[in-house]
Formats: sequence, C-alpha cells, structure tokens
Amino acid sequence: MDEEQNSPWKPFSRRHFLFALILLGALVFFLIVLPVETRITLLQSIFHQRLVISEVVFFALLTLSLIWSAGQRLDARIFLFFNLRGYHPHWIDRVMIGLTQIGNGVFGFILAGIFYLIGQRRLAVELVLGILSLWLLVEAVKALTDRDRPYIFLTNTRLIGWKERGMSFPSGHTAQTFFLMGFISHYYQLGLGATAILYGLGGIVGLTRIYIGVHYPRDVLAGATLGALWVNLMSLVDPFLVIRS
Repeated sequence: MDEEQNSPWKPFSRRHFLFALILLGALVFFLIVLPVETRITLLQSIFHQRLVISEVVFFALLTLSLIWSAGQRLDARIFLFFNLRGYHPHWIDRVMIGLTQIGNGVFGFILAGIFYLIGQRRLAVELVLGILSLWLLVEAVKALTDRDRPYIFLTNTRLIGWKERGMSFPSGHTAQTFFLMGFISHYYQLGLGATAILYGLGGIVGLTRIYIGVHYPRDVLAGATLGALWVNLMSLVDPFLVIRS
C-alpha cells in the first residue's frame, strides 16, 4: 500500500548542509548591516514575543517530524481521505482550482496593486515586501527538506489541474494566504469575527492544496504556521520601515 512506503523526505545531504550555511550566513549578514540600535531593538522585540517563539518552535517540530515514518503514514491517510475518497463532482474540482489561486503570488501582487491605486500605498509596499521575503523563505525551506509532492510518491493520487513543480514542504500557497489575510487584519485592526473569517479563508485554501493533490496535511499546517509567523514578524519590523506615501 502506498501509505506504508518509506518517507518521501530525503536524508540531509552535503548539499542541504551547504545551503543551510548560506541561508544562515545571509541572515547574519542582514543583522550585521542593520544599525546597532535597530538590531538590538528588533531582536529584543522578537525575544519578548512569546507567540513568535512558539510559532518558530512549532514549525521546527513540524519540520523535524518529516523523518518520522509513522507521521508519513498518517499524512498519507489524511491526504487520501480528502484527495481520493468520496464523491468529487467536476464543479467542486473547478471551485477548488479557483480558490487555490488565492495563495498564488500573482494574486497577492494584484491585491497590493489595488491597495496602491486606492491610496493605501504603505500597505501595498509592505504586502509586496512580505510576499517576496516569505516566498524566498518558503523556497529555502523546500530546498532544505527536499520532500516530494504526494502525486509523485503516492500512486493513484487525483491530480486536479497541472503538475506543480518544486518540493512539497511547506505549502507556499497556504503560507502566502495566511500572511495576506493576517497582515490585512493586523493593518486595519479588524475585530475577532472578521479576522476569523479571513483566517478561515486561509484554511480553505490549505484544504484545496490537499484536495487537488499537490500537498500533504503537514505541508499545509507548516505553511499556515509560517504565514502567521510572517505576519507577526512584519508587524515587528513595521516601525523600522521608512516608506514614502
């Protein structure tokens, strides 16, 4: 049975180690070039944010869980439940393909463009910065974890739409959606109800990634965590950004 196979995650190789060193070096360089007072204030802000620390720890645990074979079996069972089993009419397939595009970077840029045109220029610029930086982080983590997508590892997967390139962990679409929804909520200081609706939309996008056959549940959960984390980090960096209106 497919779900009983070994993990699609590949052992940590010399290439992964080198890439991790480059990524760590880039982070250290970024901190070094910051003014001393800004660097100290930013690091203090991060360390005093328990939510940020907990999100980082949770994401790290999810990443480490990829080497757990029982976790892969559970991932596969949940994936197959949403992707393969049950009744899947064509109209639901089309709706899922449409909804999943909310997590596409192009959608984010279009949204930022709309905000820019209606006079919300600071929000537009910060969204673009967040989208680009989050995309780079997602791609870096994907290169490090090197996890195959489910339609490659599991036979009989229902693949709806096209075969997406790249690795599986974490889900970039889910990360971008959670970031977009969370940052808009933070920027406008929306209430609990509106924020729940926006994050609920992010959860739906995450579900579509499983439904159309391109991500495992842990990929989606990691993407959601990373997107929410990026909202909190951007809110900490926000006071240090100088953007002309």
